[in-house]
Amino acid sequence: MKTHDTPDGDERDQLIDWITDTQRILGRLFARDRSLPLLATTLTMQQLKVIVALSFHESASGQELARELGIGLGTLTGIVDRLVAHGLVSRREDPADRRVRRLTLTTEGRSLTDEMLDAGTANWRQLLTRLDTDTLRDMSRVMRRISDVIIEEIGSSDDRVSAHDPCGRPLPH
Repeated sequence: MKTHDTPDGDERDQLIDWITDTQRILGRLFARDRSLPLLATTLTMQQLKVIVALSFHESASGQELARELGIGLGTLTGIVDRLVAHGLVSRREDPADRRVRRLTLTTEGRSLTDEMLDAGTANWRQLLTRLDTDTLRDMSRVMRRISDVIIEEIGSSDDRVSAHDPCGRPLPH
């Protein structure tokens, strides 16, 4: 294995710098589209944080969510009350412990988080259509390898990352 002290290490650092700079440029290019759903919402930042945190879980207890967000349970309760009133979050009894309430996104809440995550996708697709098929194959191979590293990094038990596309279809090889 080569280290960063070798000429190859210098090249690796330069490549990593170039890739991250390009990613930053893409982020700025798509920032306007990505921010539109956020600008259109009337939710507070705290409410958005709860919605986003819940989007990573099937459900969560109030205590789990408060701990994840670093806020008190009383504060979370007020935020969740408003999100329930907006129809974005629901409370359900935990089947394993009736004293615990599980919080889940409603269909409308899930749609909101999907809209925020999907914003800018049309521009990204348009950019990709300008690439030839061989380049797209190369990019697919690289993205698959990045996905593998993500899975290694956070563990394959994390349900946010899988070898499937967003529609649940297996990724092409």
